[in-house]
Amino acid sequence: MTRILVVGSMNMDIVTGVERHPIPGETIQGNETRFFIGGKGANQAVAASRSGASVAMAGGLGSDSFGVDIRERLAEDRIDLDYVVEKPCTTGIALITIDGTGENNIILSSGANGRYGAGEADQLDLSDFDVILLQNEISPEANERVLDKAAEKRIPVFMNPAPIDGFDQSQLSKVTFLILNEVEAEALSGIRIEGSSQALEAGKIMLDEGIPQLIITLGSKGSIYMDQTGNQIILPAFSVNAVDTTAAGDTFIGAFAAKYVTGAELQYCLRYATAASALAVSEPGAQSSIPREEQVQSFLAK
Repeated sequence: MTRILVVGSMNMDIVTGVERHPIPGETIQGNETRFFIGGKGANQAVAASRSGASVAMAGGLGSDSFGVDIRERLAEDRIDLDYVVEKPCTTGIALITIDGTGENNIILSSGANGRYGAGEADQLDLSDFDVILLQNEISPEANERVLDKAAEKRIPVFMNPAPIDGFDQSQLSKVTFLILNEVEAEALSGIRIEGSSQALEAGKIMLDEGIPQLIITLGSKGSIYMDQTGNQIILPAFSVNAVDTTAAGDTFIGAFAAKYVTGAELQYCLRYATAASALAVSEPGAQSSIPREEQVQSFLAK
């Protein structure tokens, strides 16, 4: 079976509902606070596994109760945790507020994610995997080492440069497939994106840097695919009632990767991933909102 290795972050998401997000210096009253397993790496691993892929996770967890909880939940999704290391610190935490429209604000405390470095990445044996997924919530040194090792073994790497703050653009030279949202695309291209036309312009700038393939997700406006051969696909989003957008991008990436690595037709992979992310924003939470393959197929059938 095709195997995916996700090297990335694992967090406990502490989520509070608010009527609106506060302005600087303001204190507001929150609603219910809930705890969800999250982190971009873990979210993408869960999304890929629930869409039928064989997935392993690599990264750092703290020696606290959050770390124990995350291990148990990822194991329930049949994710191989042999590459996860325990660090003598707290597990990564995401403090999230979600307003009445479903939009979120997120503050990350990296914890063990930030202590997963080049030394741990150097211990990874990539020979058993067909594709690697990376994000920007672990140390840049770890990502750089994974990219180098993947290049040596000619294993394709799907890179999601989020959060974009502090992202090392020099890493892009070794990326096979760049998947990012409009905010990240704006930061890397310098183009203000308001729709597909600006996204295409931004995509061309990034392709000129040598990236073989890329996808820019545009939220409710859909997504675009571009590659070095000149192929372009503009895909609309599905219309759903958005409750929580927290894991939408991660769901798209994991679901897309799960189908793409099987050799499925590109248009289908994009449509499947779009449906999966639509279902994810329809439910609260990060991993708790990620749909399973049968749910996505049922949604597409309708």
